[in-house]
Order: sequence, then C-alpha cells, then structure tokens
Amino acid sequence: MEYLPKDPAILVSSVNMLLRDEEFDSLESLCYAFDREPQEIKDYLMEKGYEWSEQQKQFRPIGYNA
Repeated sequence: MEYLPKDPAILVSSVNMLLRDEEFDSLESLCYAFDREPQEIKDYLMEKGYEWSEQQKQFRPIGYNA
C-alpha cells in the first residue's frame, strides 16, 4: 500500500488490517510510515462515526461495545 485511503470505511478496514496482521505495532508507527499524524486520523474517523479503541488496537463504530 502506497498511501492510506481517503474513504472512511476503506481507511478503517486498511488500518485495522495492517495492525491486525502485525505490519505495524501501533497506530503511531503506521501513521508515521504514511506521513500522517495519528490525531488527524482519529479526528477524521471520529467525524465519520468511528472511534479508536486502545484496548482492541483498532477503529470501531462509535458505541460498539463488543
């Protein structure tokens, strides 16, 4: 992957996949590899209905408590 997608659903899927498959060990390292700020990604996805779960190390729909 050369860049992070702009579409929110594809961005969530891509970030979660890269973290799940252990391509990166943290959201911070992933963002820096793609020249993005972690807070920028968190804020953008929060506006689109996703929140960062530090415990799960993934973005999830807001209010998803599984």
